[in-house]
This record gives sequence, C-alpha cells and structure tokens, in this order.
Amino acid sequence: MGRKRKNADRFQQSSEPPRKKRVPTTPLPEGVHHYQSVEEVPWDLQKYWHQGYSIFSKYDDGIWMTDDAWFGVTHESVANKIASHMAAAAPDKRSIIIDAFCGVGGNTIAFALSGKWKRVYAIEKDAATLACAKHNAEVYGVADRITWFHGDCFEILGASGKTENTVEALTAITGQFGVIFASPPWGGPGYRNADVFDLESMQPYSFSYLYDSFKKLTPNIVLYLPRTSDLRQVVAKLESGKKTQIVHYCTNGTSRALCAYLGDWASLKL
Repeated sequence: MGRKRKNADRFQQSSEPPRKKRVPTTPLPEGVHHYQSVEEVPWDLQKYWHQGYSIFSKYDDGIWMTDDAWFGVTHESVANKIASHMAAAAPDKRSIIIDAFCGVGGNTIAFALSGKWKRVYAIEKDAATLACAKHNAEVYGVADRITWFHGDCFEILGASGKTENTVEALTAITGQFGVIFASPPWGGPGYRNADVFDLESMQPYSFSYLYDSFKKLTPNIVLYLPRTSDLRQVVAKLESGKKTQIVHYCTNGTSRALCAYLGDWASLKL
C-alpha cells in the first residue's frame, strides 16, 4: 500500500507494512478503485489511504473501495469490537442482523465473521459501493453468510411509507428475530469541528428520523455516531424508565466514534 521507507526499523509498527502488490486482472467497475501507490490516490484521500491496513488488513488481497468510502468505512479493529459487543449483548431469540448502511462492507464482514448470526442482511443504496462490499466479503471468505440488497434501507425495510420496494419477508423477520445496526452518513467531515455535535443536523438523515424509522421494525438498534454527539439528544428519545449504553470505540488511544445501544441489550462487559 505505501512505499517501503528506507532504513525503517523493521520492528516498527505501521498501518502500511511492505507487502506484495496484487494487480487486478480484470477491469474494476466504474467508480471502484484498488489504489496501489500514493501517486494514484487523490490528495484529499491520502491520509486515509496511509491507514489502509488498519481499515482492511487484507487490503493487498484486492480490497475494493470507492473514493467516498475512505471517509466513512469503519476501521477493522473497531468493526470487530462492535461485532463482538453486539454478539454478546443481543437479546435472546434475536438471531439475524441488518446492516442498514453497509457501505463497502467493513461492519458487515465483521458481523459475518463473529459467528453469532444465522444470517447477515446488508443494504446499500449506491451500486458501486455495494459492488465493493460484495467483493470484499469474498476476500474475507464470508460472502455465503450475507444477503445483499441494493436500494434505500428505509424503503426496503418498509419504514418509509413507500411500499413498492419493500421486501416484506425481510420486514417480517426483522420484527421477530432481528436487530439493526446503522452507520449512517454524518454529512461529511465537518462534524469534526463541533465540540458537541447536533445529531439533528446530520444529513441526509437526522438522529430522530433514524431512530423513529428503525424503531418501527425492532426495538433493538445500534447507531454508529460521531464521537462528539450530543448525548442529551439520544437520552431525550428514550421512553420513560429506559436506559441506553453509550460506548466509545478507539484506535491508538483516540475515540473514532461512539455507538448508542438502544433497546433490550444486555450490559456490555467492556
């Protein structure tokens, strides 16, 4: 992924270790990339690309990315920890998981690798991004554990009021057996400038819209939110007497994001 640094301490830990490059043998779909040197990478993505092996440890096995995905994909160690927490704390009889905004597959793959779920259902609106997710799941050997849907998650799950694209079977099993994980768009990197981030300002979906929509399907929801989120807004949506668990997920001692565990989750052992 990165250039090998001259005279680098071979014991020095790096997110871009020297590895053998894998050259794609077939043209990639439009909008999909597998950058192999920094010269190929747009300048505004280079700092993310240098973190590539912490995002996907199998990057050199042919991981596909869209340019937008570099901003939002969950780092592998964080995705694995979230998957572990959800597997341990899920309510009894909840045996399937819906990844409502699967992106290029970071969290979806972790859920499939966890071994907890009878089936992982992944939804993505953008065709190129979904192509990446499917391919990346094959790289990690879990494609057979995942069912993919191309479209708007609210429409597919029947939470938008529009029924023409609703998958009724998925809606039914979500209500009876499912939990929902959602890592929605945050509206671009501007959220980093806020000391306390207004969750109702998220674009294109506010926190209230996300929570109210998914709650129609299942009470058991995990939302992946900016680390500076205004937690008062989360608490304000809870029913009287209900509690939530908020967990910050960190890499290198720095919080990358938090998850709000909403519903009947067991107490997490952190």
